Amino acid sequence: MDAVMLLALTAFICIETIMECSPCEGLYFFEFVSCSALVVTGALLLLFSLNLHTRIPQINWNLTDLVNTGLSTFFFFIASVVLAALNHKTGAEIAAVVFGFLATAVYAANTFVAWRVSSRQQSSRQSSDYIRARTESREVVQRPEIQRLDA
Repeated sequence: MDAVMLLALTAFICIETIMECSPCEGLYFFEFVSCSALVVTGALLLLFSLNLHTRIPQINWNLTDLVNTGLSTFFFFIASVVLAALNHKTGAEIAAVVFGFLATAVYAANTFVAWRVSSRQQSSRQSSDYIRARTESREVVQRPEIQRLDA
């Protein structure tokens, strides 16, 4: 997550150094995406670093991380494509596009890792539920009204 934070911050700084724009929609969208990704990912990083996520077990934190990285990948890609198409070829805009695509790549890698962790956790939960069900089905309740035939 540290590389993602650094890339998102760098992209945000690059976009903030632009002083003039003619159609500003692409620039504003990129600014919104980079700032939002930075804030949400930073909040999750803080929660995980301080182990505060263990105090709220009702939330599936692996799924939360997967959704965050997946949405950030998607929106960083869209914002980078839009800014690349609508930029004025200034140094700051080109740098923002480059860092936007780098952030997209790192977010995509983190999405893959989060997906693997989430699917592994789900499969282990399913296998433990299967083992628990098999164990419970083997436990025979002794009922006196039922007679064993082999006795």
